[in-house]
Formats: sequence, structure tokens, C-alpha cells
Amino acid sequence: MDKIWVLAEQRDGEPSTIALELLAAARSFGGAVQAITWGAGATDAAAVLGEHGATKVFDAGDLGGSLPGPRVAGALEALIASEGAPGALLVGQTYDGRDVAGRLSARIDRPVLTNIAGLTEQDGSLVSEHAIFGGTQVLTARFTGEGPGIFVVRPKSFAAESAGGGAPEIVSIELPDTGATDGAKVLGRHEEERSGPKLDEATVVVSGGRGLGASEGYALIEELAKLLNGAAGASRAIVDAGWVPYSHQVGQTGKTVKPTVYIACGISGATQHMVGMKSSKNIIAINKDESAPIFSIADLGVVGDVHKVLPKLIEAIKARQ
Repeated sequence: MDKIWVLAEQRDGEPSTIALELLAAARSFGGAVQAITWGAGATDAAAVLGEHGATKVFDAGDLGGSLPGPRVAGALEALIASEGAPGALLVGQTYDGRDVAGRLSARIDRPVLTNIAGLTEQDGSLVSEHAIFGGTQVLTARFTGEGPGIFVVRPKSFAAESAGGGAPEIVSIELPDTGATDGAKVLGRHEEERSGPKLDEATVVVSGGRGLGASEGYALIEELAKLLNGAAGASRAIVDAGWVPYSHQVGQTGKTVKPTVYIACGISGATQHMVGMKSSKNIIAINKDESAPIFSIADLGVVGDVHKVLPKLIEAIKARQ
């Protein structure tokens, strides 16, 4: 494959983790790796993208308060016309990434493959892997028509690794007139206050489920996560019950995590949840039901009541500090 483009989201000069993951994936297939980014700090972000393998970075500039979807999709359409279509466009499965992919698909009349958990190369084209039926089966797909193939990839499907690359060529691209599609404006941003690492970037994740019994029990999860310098997660069941915000949810419809240590407390192990965490390096499960499905993927299982096990574990950790 002669050329792969990566949609590289960034903020204030710092590329998103998924952008660096996609660059690592693109490098593995050979050929030229180029990135498209936008927003304040894009020049600083380009230097990091170069370190991770991008030889050229197309900078769409400041969007002036517009949603990225309409303008970036328009810029990509114009770029394809001027530069020629790449063999593949890799997009992170984020809110903005999915919006750009969908709008670009409509603009250039090409299909999109989404919810991708892996990519391989066969006969010079990319083959995507998709977890289906709650992650119990893997489906493969490929584009057979004219390019570019638009691949929307789930976070944590690849490991972000620096390639030790040099400064990339930076090319400024003009944003075309997008008309009425650009009517929506971003008036403000809100980020939840948190202490400690981000859930999807933490090396230790402690998650709680319905086995905690009540929302008050989640305090044990937060305390243990803080002691381990980790992040607190949750199953969909307690998010739906309103015990914790959606931003804490781990699973197919929440965050995908891949920490060094994942501690599941009072989580039975529904396939929806396990899809989002089963790639963790070490999985510890605490559940009073010895037949809970979570034990089937756990490296260490503790059959016991979380209300008895967690306080003892917290006490032991505090004693060693």
C-alpha cells in the first residue's frame, strides 16, 4: 500500500492517544504515512506526529468554533481530489472521528467500516477485524471497490509507540465552503473534574459492578483506585442505575481499557463489559459467585464478598505505605 492517511485529533498541541495508536498501525503496513490534523496547536502536534511516523502533516488550521465534522470532511474531499486518494484512511472511533468519517463517506460516495478491533494486510489491501456477538466471534471485512477505504478503529486496538521519526513536512490546506452543514458552533467545552489518570490511559483500573449493592459502595472502588494511582471504572449496570457517570463505563458501549492491572469488583462479567477490558495484561476478579463469567478470563480470582475483601485490601495497602 503506497499511502495511508491518519485522521489525527489533537488539542493544544497534544495529539490524542488514538491518533498515535493509528500511526503505529499505519507504519506496520509500509508505504508513506501521512496525517491530517486541525485546531490551535496543530504545528506543535505535528512534531509529535512526526516522531510517531508521519512524514507529512496536512494542517486544516483553526476551525473558528465550528464542529470538526463538516469542515474537516470537506477538507479531506478536496485533499483527495488534489493529492489523489490514499489506499486507506484510518479514523479513531471518537465522537469527532465518527462524524468526520460519516460526512466524508457521503461526500465521496464511499462506504465506511466501523467498530474495528484489528487490521491486517492481505494481497496489498487492508482487512479489518470486528468483534461481534459480544466479542465471542470475530468477523473480517475488506473493501473491494475504488479507494479510499475509510476504517474507523476502536481505541486500544494498537499500541502507540514512537518511531523516532524526524520533523514532518507540514502542508497547510484550505477549508472549503461547507454551506448550511457548518451551521452548528461550539460555544463551550466541559470536562469532568478528576484526580489521577484518565480511565482509558491508566495502568491500573479498578471497576465496580452491581455486586457493590448500592451507590455508596462505589466509594470503596474510588479509594482503592486512588491508593493504586489508578482510575475508577464501572460496569454498564451501575451506570444505567445512575450510581456513577457514563464517563466511568467500561465496555462495548463505554471505554475500552488495556491497563497493566484490571480489578473487577462485584462484576459478573457480561460479554458487553468483557469486550472493553479483556485485553488487560493482568485481570483480578472479586465476586462472591464462583460461577461468574468474569472468572473465565481472570488471571487471579477471589471468591468473596467485595464488602469484606475490599476493606481488607485497602487496609493492607495503607499499611505498606
